[in-house]
Amino acid sequence: MAMHVSGACFSVFSGSRVGNIRAVASEGFATVKTAEDKVKLGGSDLKVTKLGVGAWSWGDTSYWNNFQWDDRKMKAAKAAFDTSLDNGITFFDTAEVYGSRASFGAINSETLLGRFIKERKQRDPEVEVTVATKFAALPWRLGRQSVLAALKDSLFRLGLSSVELYQLHWAGIWGNEGFIDGLGDAVEQGLVKAVGVSNYSEKRLRNAYEKLKKRGIPLASNQVNYSLIYRKPEENGVKAACDELGITLIAYCPIAQGALTGKYTPQNPPTGPRGRIYTAEYLRNLQPLLNRIKELGENYSKTSTQSLYE
Repeated sequence: MAMHVSGACFSVFSGSRVGNIRAVASEGFATVKTAEDKVKLGGSDLKVTKLGVGAWSWGDTSYWNNFQWDDRKMKAAKAAFDTSLDNGITFFDTAEVYGSRASFGAINSETLLGRFIKERKQRDPEVEVTVATKFAALPWRLGRQSVLAALKDSLFRLGLSSVELYQLHWAGIWGNEGFIDGLGDAVEQGLVKAVGVSNYSEKRLRNAYEKLKKRGIPLASNQVNYSLIYRKPEENGVKAACDELGITLIAYCPIAQGALTGKYTPQNPPTGPRGRIYTAEYLRNLQPLLNRIKELGENYSKTSTQSLYE
């Protein structure tokens, strides 16, 4: 069954060389072939699949889903979850603000992910699911206790006693030192296996790394917008700092919210807020790159098929 879930993708890059994302696409999904397709996040002991599923769009009615969330979209999200697991993609990333009332969502993304995990484990108790979620640095939150309180609320929504990765979603207006302390406390209390940040600049990344290092806790990752058409992490020092410090860069929107899939054309641009970004003119200018991606994909598929018979 062909399935498209907008924006539900991210990639993990570990080390100085980005290289190619080696995956075999089948009706919109990638297949992770072996255990070697897992990477360790930074200096932590946590290993995750190189490809992951981002749950930003799940339950959301403020940016995704044409401002609607209904039964059909619910079934599509559940099918995407199950199909991902069936194909070896076990890393799922969500956040407390995805699909939340604060963002005018229909249902919280964490709640949906927790429900999907519970239902899957009832059928397959041994299934592996690696969960990452994020703390929102809202202006009224202060200190390390706010991180622990938010994490416990996230765990309640997910129906889990701990998560593999907990991240600061963005740098706060104030209180950032306390938030880093809160990440360390979460590790020491056994609520998370690894901690990371998201949307952090080079300077903030280095500060977070040093503060956690003093407690003997590695900063595992920095999750940033990074794709073939958005390469700012290469220009602003973020990727270089990650490489230097041994922090894994997790790229969100690596397919540019669907623009790099070929699904959208100048005659068929995305709807909703994305349509104001990926306009008909933008997609027209993007077409040569899409043609090249398609060509490379076809050549890779031919090579992979041939190697099966050698």
